[in-house]
Amino acid sequence: MTDRGPTPLPPHLLAPPDPAALPLPPPAAPAAGVRLLRGAVYAIPDGSRPLTVDLWLPEDATGCVPVVVFVHGGAWRTGLRDDLGPRFRHWRPGPFARLAQAGFAVACPDYRLSGEAPYPAQADDLAAALAWLHTRAAGLGLDTARTVLWGESAGGHLAALTALTGHTRTDTATITGCVTWYAPTDLPGLAEDRPPGAYDPHDPASFEAMLLGGAPADRPEAARDASPVTHVSTHAPPFLIQHGTDDALVPARQSVRLAEALRAAGHHPDLHLVTGGNHLWAGLADEEVTGCYARTVDFARRRTDVAEA
Repeated sequence: MTDRGPTPLPPHLLAPPDPAALPLPPPAAPAAGVRLLRGAVYAIPDGSRPLTVDLWLPEDATGCVPVVVFVHGGAWRTGLRDDLGPRFRHWRPGPFARLAQAGFAVACPDYRLSGEAPYPAQADDLAAALAWLHTRAAGLGLDTARTVLWGESAGGHLAALTALTGHTRTDTATITGCVTWYAPTDLPGLAEDRPPGAYDPHDPASFEAMLLGGAPADRPEAARDASPVTHVSTHAPPFLIQHGTDDALVPARQSVRLAEALRAAGHHPDLHLVTGGNHLWAGLADEEVTGCYARTVDFARRRTDVAEA
């Protein structure tokens, strides 16, 4: 009898599980009328950690509800998927629970940070999150044909990039609107928009360089491709663009550039330059910060046909 050694394992046993078939996390109840599924796996990139998403769902919805996908900031380098920034951490209920109480599902996905993978990994991850939501829509009670993207800072950049390139993808959610808060939109233009000496496009240690995998000046095509303004077309969804006039990290001119590009393509973006606002809405009174949030919710209502309660 010939000893042939162990039988090789079938390839399907070595493959990672399909995130669309994994069980969902048990629900929590963080606020009245809200069901929270925290940490559902939506993608398992090769060589990387599993990527997860939090889902804030209305408890007593009578039909499929529209979706707001929130993309966190953190200079593409850090951040928490459910953190809207320091001005909102004391809210009870929190901003995402309030959206669920208003009749939206809210998805807050992770994405690979620049220390894990360079661009376009982050955009690929958001596309995967949208595809996962679309695949799981029936079981979760989601209407992904009414999806609004919303991001702050680096997350606003990624939300805009996804909204402006989403028409090239299939089997995913339909983006009916996009909200950006103080987001970079034109990476090559940062050298012109920031004060003299505040930004060096040749610096390999800048946040933009770490995103691109090299200094923007040395990777001009990547910097251009990673800029939302590059991808503006007649297919762009409606935009709400909010930015503080006194932003010390991302100049408000970056949001103006996006609005100008959208207008040149025949669109009518809603641009709000908030007087005195710094990054993360520092420098604004509480009622002004609440106004930025309320403007976002109102835009999401209009873009998804959700009536005010």
